[in-house]
Amino acid sequence: MKKIVTISLLLFVGFLNAQAFKGKGDAKFNLGANIQNGGTGIGVSSDFGIGENMSYGFASSYLLSVDTDALGNKPEFGDRFDLKFRFNANMGNVFQLDEKMDIYPGLDLGLRNFGAHLGFRYFFTEGFGIFTEAGIPLASYKTDPIGFDKLNNQFVFNIGASFNL
Repeated sequence: MKKIVTISLLLFVGFLNAQAFKGKGDAKFNLGANIQNGGTGIGVSSDFGIGENMSYGFASSYLLSVDTDALGNKPEFGDRFDLKFRFNANMGNVFQLDEKMDIYPGLDLGLRNFGAHLGFRYFFTEGFGIFTEAGIPLASYKTDPIGFDKLNNQFVFNIGASFNL
């Protein structure tokens, strides 16, 4: 019981100082699970504040568990990997959310497509929080992706931990 009370008090104190997006000069790092049709993997992203409500960054994912195709083939490294440049509009203060929360719609330009994402962060302490993101391709580089070209070129869901840098 003492441990539960102690941990609860530490978390409560941490809630007092948490802030999800600080504006220019802010830096975030996200690490989490990448979930999509046909595979799951790991995703990492970073965001760097360039204004009160703007940030840019990079995102990458690698699918660890992937379904085989109809012939039993597994995708190669290049089929599992994706890298994107991204731009976010950090809207937490616009919607007058608690400073521990941030909503960030954005656009991304990657190796496979031009897409959009919508994310949410919640910080428990000054340095640690959670995030979730959903992304969709707006324009694929291949007009009709088939087979393993569909990997990293479809609706994707990310969830994990977020850190202040």
